[in-house]
Amino acid sequence: MSVKIRLARVGSHKKPYYRVVAASCEKSATKKFIEILGTYNPHLNPADFKINKDKFDKWISLGAQPSDTVKSLIKKNNKAAAAN
Repeated sequence: MSVKIRLARVGSHKKPYYRVVAASCEKSATKKFIEILGTYNPHLNPADFKINKDKFDKWISLGAQPSDTVKSLIKKNNKAAAAN
């Protein structure tokens, strides 16, 4: 079973809010996931992205592959943290 770290959409119509989850590749984005790793709210200025680094590193070490969107959010978050 291969695992992806991706965004799962929650929230109401036209007000998306995302969870960063570890999920099986065979399941669709709306099906059950293995673990919640963080959240992403694009409606705030600047966008709010929170992730549990310990859980994220654990899944990466187990062979999980982050999606392109999650990779870019992690990269932006690391640049913002380095600037502060």
